[in-house]
Amino acid sequence: MAYRIVTDTSANLPTPWLEEHGVPVIPFIYIENGVEKTCMDTEAFDGHAFYEGMRHGSKPTTSQINPQMYEDTLGPILEAGEDVMFISMSSGISGSFHSSEMAAEELRERFPERTIYTIDTRGASLGEGIPVMKAVEMKEAGASIDEVYEAITKMCVRMCQVFMVDDLMNLRRTGRLSNAAAIVGTVLRIKPLLKGNELGQIVNTDIIRTRKKALTALADKYGRWVVNAKDQIVGIAHADCLKDAEFLASMLREKAEPKEILIVGYEPVTGCHVGPDTVALFFESEEGVRSRN
Repeated sequence: MAYRIVTDTSANLPTPWLEEHGVPVIPFIYIENGVEKTCMDTEAFDGHAFYEGMRHGSKPTTSQINPQMYEDTLGPILEAGEDVMFISMSSGISGSFHSSEMAAEELRERFPERTIYTIDTRGASLGEGIPVMKAVEMKEAGASIDEVYEAITKMCVRMCQVFMVDDLMNLRRTGRLSNAAAIVGTVLRIKPLLKGNELGQIVNTDIIRTRKKALTALADKYGRWVVNAKDQIVGIAHADCLKDAEFLASMLREKAEPKEILIVGYEPVTGCHVGPDTVALFFESEEGVRSRN
Protein backbone atom coordinates (compact mmCIF):
# COMPACT_ATOMS: atom_id res chain seq x y z
CA MET A 1 0.00 0.00 0.00
CA ALA A 2 1.34 3.42 -0.98
CA TYR A 3 2.06 5.86 1.83
CA ARG A 4 3.69 9.22 2.46
CA ILE A 5 5.97 10.37 5.25
CA VAL A 6 5.21 13.91 6.42
CA THR A 7 6.96 16.12 8.96
CA ASP A 8 7.05 19.72 10.17
CA THR A 9 9.59 22.51 9.76
CA SER A 10 11.10 21.81 13.18
CA ALA A 11 12.78 18.74 11.64
CA ASN A 12 15.33 21.23 10.27
CA LEU A 13 16.06 19.17 7.15
CA PRO A 14 17.62 20.76 4.07
CA THR A 15 15.00 21.80 1.52
CA PRO A 16 16.78 20.05 -1.40
CA TRP A 17 16.67 16.74 0.49
CA LEU A 18 12.97 17.14 1.28
CA GLU A 19 12.18 17.92 -2.34
CA GLU A 20 14.29 15.06 -3.66
CA HIS A 21 12.47 12.55 -1.46
CA GLY A 22 9.00 14.07 -1.77
CA VAL A 23 8.46 14.75 1.93
CA PRO A 24 5.65 17.25 2.62
CA VAL A 25 6.36 19.69 5.45
CA ILE A 26 3.85 21.47 7.68
CA PRO A 27 5.08 24.90 8.79
CA PHE A 28 5.43 26.26 12.26
CA ILE A 29 4.85 30.02 12.50
CA TYR A 30 7.21 32.50 14.11
CA ILE A 31 6.54 36.18 14.75
CA GLU A 32 9.39 38.61 14.19
CA ASN A 33 8.87 42.34 14.76
CA GLY A 34 5.11 41.80 14.72
CA VAL A 35 5.10 39.94 11.39
CA GLU A 36 4.03 36.30 11.09
CA LYS A 37 6.47 34.22 9.05
CA THR A 38 7.24 30.62 8.11
CA CYS A 39 10.50 29.03 7.04
CA MET A 40 9.64 26.57 4.27
CA ASP A 41 12.97 26.98 2.47
CA THR A 42 16.10 26.47 4.55
CA GLU A 43 18.26 27.57 1.64
CA ALA A 44 16.61 30.99 1.52
CA PHE A 45 16.54 31.58 5.29
CA ASP A 46 19.12 34.17 6.35
CA GLY A 47 20.21 32.64 9.64
CA HIS A 48 22.94 35.19 10.27
CA ALA A 49 20.53 38.13 10.03
CA PHE A 50 17.95 36.36 12.22
CA TYR A 51 20.37 35.49 15.03
CA GLU A 52 22.21 38.79 14.75
CA GLY A 53 18.85 40.46 15.35
CA MET A 54 18.42 38.39 18.51
CA ARG A 55 21.90 39.37 19.66
CA HIS A 56 20.78 42.99 19.40
CA GLY A 57 17.50 42.62 21.27
CA SER A 58 14.99 41.05 18.86
CA LYS A 59 12.64 38.68 20.69
CA PRO A 60 10.82 36.50 18.14
CA THR A 61 7.99 34.29 19.34
CA THR A 62 6.32 31.18 17.96
CA SER A 63 2.90 29.58 17.71
CA GLN A 64 2.01 25.93 17.46
CA ILE A 65 0.46 24.21 14.45
CA ASN A 66 -3.33 23.97 14.76
CA PRO A 67 -5.39 20.87 13.80
CA GLN A 68 -6.73 22.47 10.63
CA MET A 69 -3.23 22.94 9.24
CA TYR A 70 -2.60 19.21 9.67
CA GLU A 71 -5.88 18.35 8.01
CA ASP A 72 -5.12 20.68 5.10
CA THR A 73 -1.85 18.83 4.41
CA LEU A 74 -2.76 15.24 5.26
CA GLY A 75 -6.32 15.24 3.90
CA PRO A 76 -5.42 15.49 0.19
CA ILE A 77 -2.82 12.70 0.56
CA LEU A 78 -5.42 10.39 2.09
CA GLU A 79 -8.00 11.40 -0.50
CA ALA A 80 -5.52 10.42 -3.22
CA GLY A 81 -5.44 6.88 -1.82
CA GLU A 82 -2.23 6.94 0.19
CA ASP A 83 -1.67 6.19 3.87
CA VAL A 84 0.18 8.71 6.05
CA MET A 85 2.88 8.73 8.70
CA PHE A 86 3.40 12.11 10.38
CA ILE A 87 6.66 12.52 12.32
CA SER A 88 6.40 15.37 14.81
CA MET A 89 8.30 17.76 17.00
CA SER A 90 8.44 16.83 20.69
CA SER A 91 5.25 17.01 22.71
CA GLY A 92 7.49 17.99 25.62
CA ILE A 93 8.15 21.44 24.18
CA SER A 94 5.09 22.12 22.00
CA GLY A 95 1.38 21.35 21.95
CA SER A 96 1.53 20.74 18.21
CA PHE A 97 1.77 16.96 18.49
CA HIS A 98 -1.53 16.97 20.38
CA SER A 99 -3.01 19.01 17.54
CA SER A 100 -1.76 16.42 15.05
CA GLU A 101 -3.48 13.66 17.03
CA MET A 102 -6.73 15.62 17.06
CA ALA A 103 -6.48 16.03 13.30
CA ALA A 104 -5.63 12.34 12.85
CA GLU A 105 -8.76 11.30 14.76
CA GLU A 106 -10.90 13.50 12.53
CA LEU A 107 -9.23 12.16 9.40
CA ARG A 108 -9.65 8.53 10.50
CA GLU A 109 -13.39 9.14 10.63
CA ARG A 110 -13.34 10.62 7.12
CA PHE A 111 -11.00 7.97 5.69
CA PRO A 112 -11.65 4.74 7.67
CA GLU A 113 -9.90 2.66 5.02
CA ARG A 114 -6.61 4.53 5.37
CA THR A 115 -3.79 4.03 7.90
CA ILE A 116 -2.72 7.18 9.74
CA TYR A 117 0.23 7.12 12.13
CA THR A 118 1.54 10.00 14.23
CA ILE A 119 4.96 9.76 15.90
CA ASP A 120 6.07 11.96 18.77
CA THR A 121 9.86 12.04 18.36
CA ARG A 122 10.29 13.80 21.71
CA GLY A 123 12.89 15.76 19.80
CA ALA A 124 13.38 18.89 17.74
CA SER A 125 15.72 20.00 14.99
CA LEU A 126 17.72 16.97 13.81
CA GLY A 127 16.50 14.99 16.83
CA GLU A 128 13.32 14.92 14.76
CA GLY A 129 14.93 15.17 11.34
CA ILE A 130 17.22 12.14 11.58
CA PRO A 131 14.27 9.81 12.32
CA VAL A 132 12.52 11.33 9.29
CA MET A 133 15.56 10.52 7.15
CA LYS A 134 15.61 6.94 8.47
CA ALA A 135 11.90 6.53 7.80
CA VAL A 136 12.35 7.70 4.21
CA GLU A 137 15.33 5.39 3.74
CA MET A 138 13.28 2.41 4.94
CA LYS A 139 10.28 3.38 2.80
CA GLU A 140 12.43 3.68 -0.32
CA ALA A 141 13.95 0.28 0.45
CA GLY A 142 10.48 -1.26 0.35
CA ALA A 143 9.46 -1.39 4.04
CA SER A 144 5.76 -1.24 4.85
CA ILE A 145 4.25 1.63 6.82
CA ASP A 146 3.80 -0.71 9.81
CA GLU A 147 7.46 -1.74 9.69
CA VAL A 148 8.60 1.88 9.49
CA TYR A 149 6.31 2.93 12.32
CA GLU A 150 7.66 0.24 14.62
CA ALA A 151 11.30 0.99 13.78
CA ILE A 152 11.05 4.78 14.09
CA THR A 153 9.10 4.62 17.35
CA LYS A 154 11.94 2.57 18.84
CA MET A 155 14.61 4.77 17.26
CA CYS A 156 13.22 7.92 18.87
CA VAL A 157 13.71 6.40 22.32
CA ARG A 158 17.40 5.87 21.49
CA MET A 159 18.05 9.36 20.09
CA CYS A 160 20.52 11.30 22.23
CA GLN A 161 19.98 15.07 22.05
CA VAL A 162 22.48 17.22 23.91
CA PHE A 163 23.31 20.87 23.35
CA MET A 164 24.98 23.97 24.69
CA VAL A 165 23.50 27.44 24.71
CA ASP A 166 25.26 30.76 25.00
CA ASP A 167 22.53 32.40 27.11
CA LEU A 168 19.83 30.61 29.08
CA MET A 169 17.57 33.68 29.04
CA ASN A 170 16.00 32.75 25.69
CA LEU A 171 14.84 29.43 27.11
CA ARG A 172 13.57 31.26 30.17
CA ARG A 173 11.72 33.86 28.09
CA THR A 174 9.96 31.27 25.96
CA GLY A 175 9.08 29.01 28.89
CA ARG A 176 11.35 26.10 27.95
CA LEU A 177 13.41 26.20 31.16
CA SER A 178 12.73 27.32 34.75
CA ASN A 179 13.28 31.00 35.63
CA ALA A 180 15.60 30.14 38.49
CA ALA A 181 17.91 28.07 36.30
CA ALA A 182 17.98 30.82 33.67
CA ILE A 183 18.86 33.54 36.17
CA VAL A 184 21.65 31.49 37.77
CA GLY A 185 23.10 30.67 34.38
CA THR A 186 23.19 34.29 33.31
CA VAL A 187 24.75 35.55 36.53
CA LEU A 188 27.51 32.92 36.56
CA ARG A 189 28.23 33.27 32.82
CA ILE A 190 28.18 29.51 32.51
CA LYS A 191 27.83 27.53 29.27
CA PRO A 192 25.39 24.87 30.43
CA LEU A 193 24.82 21.58 28.66
CA LEU A 194 21.19 20.65 28.26
CA LYS A 195 19.42 17.61 26.92
CA GLY A 196 16.08 16.25 25.84
CA ASN A 197 14.81 13.93 28.58
CA GLU A 198 12.51 10.90 28.31
CA LEU A 199 9.48 13.19 27.84
CA GLY A 200 11.22 15.39 25.30
CA GLN A 201 11.54 18.27 27.77
CA ILE A 202 14.64 20.45 27.99
CA VAL A 203 16.60 19.96 31.21
CA ASN A 204 20.02 20.90 32.57
CA THR A 205 22.63 18.17 32.60
CA ASP A 206 26.07 19.78 33.17
CA ILE A 207 27.59 23.12 34.13
CA ILE A 208 30.57 24.18 31.98
CA ARG A 209 32.58 27.41 32.22
CA THR A 210 33.75 28.01 28.64
CA ARG A 211 32.49 27.33 25.11
CA LYS A 212 35.47 25.20 24.16
CA LYS A 213 35.04 23.02 27.23
CA ALA A 214 31.32 22.73 26.53
CA LEU A 215 31.97 21.61 22.95
CA THR A 216 34.52 19.11 24.22
CA ALA A 217 31.98 17.81 26.72
CA LEU A 218 29.49 17.22 23.90
CA ALA A 219 32.11 15.23 22.01
CA ASP A 220 32.95 13.24 25.15
CA LYS A 221 29.30 12.25 25.59
CA TYR A 222 29.22 11.12 21.96
CA GLY A 223 32.37 9.06 22.50
CA ARG A 224 30.86 7.32 25.53
CA TRP A 225 27.33 6.80 24.28
CA VAL A 226 27.27 6.45 20.49
CA VAL A 227 26.35 2.99 19.17
CA ASN A 228 27.37 1.67 15.73
CA ALA A 229 28.64 5.07 14.63
CA LYS A 230 29.76 3.85 11.20
CA ASP A 231 26.14 2.96 10.35
CA GLN A 232 24.42 6.21 11.28
CA ILE A 233 23.96 9.84 10.35
CA VAL A 234 25.00 12.13 13.19
CA GLY A 235 23.46 15.61 13.29
CA ILE A 236 24.82 18.96 14.41
CA ALA A 237 22.65 22.09 14.45
CA HIS A 238 24.04 25.54 15.13
CA ALA A 239 22.59 29.01 15.59
CA ASP A 240 24.96 31.14 13.48
CA CYS A 241 28.20 29.59 14.76
CA LEU A 242 29.34 27.31 11.96
CA LYS A 243 32.98 27.22 13.07
CA ASP A 244 31.98 25.77 16.43
CA ALA A 245 29.84 23.16 14.68
CA GLU A 246 32.76 22.20 12.44
CA PHE A 247 35.08 22.02 15.45
CA LEU A 248 32.64 19.66 17.16
CA ALA A 249 32.41 17.55 13.99
CA SER A 250 36.19 17.18 13.89
CA MET A 251 36.20 15.91 17.47
CA LEU A 252 33.42 13.41 16.71
CA ARG A 253 35.41 11.96 13.83
CA GLU A 254 38.32 11.38 16.18
CA LYS A 255 36.08 9.66 18.74
CA ALA A 256 34.15 7.39 16.35
CA GLU A 257 33.80 8.15 12.63
CA PRO A 258 30.09 8.08 11.69
CA LYS A 259 28.70 7.24 8.27
CA GLU A 260 27.86 10.93 7.80
CA ILE A 261 27.77 14.14 9.80
CA LEU A 262 24.94 16.46 8.77
CA ILE A 263 25.50 20.07 9.83
CA VAL A 264 22.57 22.48 9.55
CA GLY A 265 21.79 25.98 10.70
CA TYR A 266 18.94 26.08 13.22
CA GLU A 267 15.62 26.95 11.59
CA PRO A 268 13.98 29.99 13.25
CA VAL A 269 11.18 28.37 15.26
CA THR A 270 13.38 26.11 17.37
CA GLY A 271 16.24 28.60 17.07
CA CYS A 272 14.36 31.45 18.74
CA HIS A 273 14.02 29.32 21.89
CA VAL A 274 17.64 28.19 22.16
CA GLY A 275 19.10 31.48 20.93
CA PRO A 276 22.22 32.59 19.03
CA ASP A 277 25.44 30.58 19.30
CA THR A 278 23.73 27.35 20.34
CA VAL A 279 25.34 24.09 19.19
CA ALA A 280 23.34 20.86 19.38
CA LEU A 281 24.34 17.25 18.82
CA PHE A 282 22.06 14.37 17.80
CA PHE A 283 22.94 10.69 17.49
CA GLU A 284 21.67 7.19 18.19
CA SER A 285 22.61 5.44 21.40
CA GLU A 286 21.02 2.75 23.54
CA GLU A 287 17.58 2.75 25.09
CA GLY A 288 17.71 4.75 28.30
CA VAL A 289 20.22 7.32 27.03
CA ARG A 290 17.81 10.15 27.75
CA SER A 291 18.14 9.40 31.46
CA ARG A 292 21.95 9.75 31.48
CA ASN A 293 24.00 12.80 32.44
